[in-house]
Amino acid sequence: MRAYDLAFLKRFSMVIAFLFLVMVGLILFAHYLNGKVIYPADPVAEQKTLERISPVGAVYAGATGAAAQAAAAAAAAAAAVANVPFGGRTDGAEIFNNGPCTGCHTAGVGGAPKLDAAGIGARVAQQGIDELVKKAISGFQGAVGVMPAKGGNPALTDDQIKAAVEYMVAQSKK
Repeated sequence: MRAYDLAFLKRFSMVIAFLFLVMVGLILFAHYLNGKVIYPADPVAEQKTLERISPVGAVYAGATGAAAQAAAAAAAAAAAVANVPFGGRTDGAEIFNNGPCTGCHTAGVGGAPKLDAAGIGARVAQQGIDELVKKAISGFQGAVGVMPAKGGNPALTDDQIKAAVEYMVAQSKK
């Protein structure tokens, strides 16, 4: 190697070393700045975290516990009423046409009796309307088909199911 090649390599390695030190300095400065920045909390992530770590149950003791238990029971009852389909209305036509009933009983899917004299009408004549209501509420599995409990919608009340069955029986007589 010649002397000018050695001088070039010496200067080039000094430039590379200088650039390396600048890079390390910039990394440390960026790390320092990142530690100073306060990031806003994500409210969705905080809500999910609170839901995950919230207590599953509650302990009620003494007189204040009884009052808290009564308030919790009232809140649970109010929440249950709020979740009843159709706003708790017992209009059989509305429940049949907009609920789970029409999917099977209009076309006879899965062995479901249709809304005619040979379908629902024959079942009423055989078993009576009270037995049909009982099977619609609790579910039924027969040789021909399956009736899931409450038509597959457990949020429906027994009165709503009864109203839907009575509507179906009335329609089978037309």
